[in-house]
Amino acid sequence: MGALGALSLVACTPEEVQVWQAWHAADPAAAEAFADNYAAQQQQTAAAPEPARGVWDRLAECESGGNWSINTGNGYYGGVQFSLSSWRAVGGSGYPHQNSRAEQIKRAEMLLDLQGWGAWPSCSRQLGLR
Repeated sequence: MGALGALSLVACTPEEVQVWQAWHAADPAAAEAFADNYAAQQQQTAAAPEPARGVWDRLAECESGGNWSINTGNGYYGGVQFSLSSWRAVGGSGYPHQNSRAEQIKRAEMLLDLQGWGAWPSCSRQLGLR
């Protein structure tokens, strides 16, 4: 059994582990293949989905040319050009451009709730968001 399969058993109840052990005793290859496949599926399911392309990608295209890892030295960072104080105000850690697109969008949605589209004055106007 691979490492992922072994880890998947950690999340099982004692009864499930007993059933698996009995199955493993009868057919080790099948039981191990099942455990490895199950673990791989769980790992894929647990991965955070990327937000759908949409308004945030359009805003990032306007703000940064769509570059989610940009740091030009102008005091604004990432795809939607957060100031560090805005990033921190919505609980961001590190610098915005060092975080994933998904994390930047999550924080941008929080900033939108706090400040509205005015947090991105020029581009939000250009995109007809306000």
